[in-house]
Amino acid sequence: MNNRITQNDYIRAFRKASREQEIEAHQKPVFQRHCVHKSKKLYNRKKFKASNNGLPDFFFYVA
Repeated sequence: MNNRITQNDYIRAFRKASREQEIEAHQKPVFQRHCVHKSKKLYNRKKFKASNNGLPDFFFYVA
C-alpha cells in the first residue's frame, strides 16, 4: 500500500478545500470561467468577417 502524498494529491486536496470555502462564502458554487464583457469598440476580425456573410457591398434593384 502506497502512503505517499504526491504533488497531484496535494493540488487536488487544495482545490477541493478552496472550492468548499468558496461555497461557504457565497452560499452557492461560483462559476470560474465566466466570460468577460468585451467592448464593442474593440476591433474583432472574426466577428467582422462573420457578419459580412460574403455579400457584396452594393445591390442592383430593377423594378
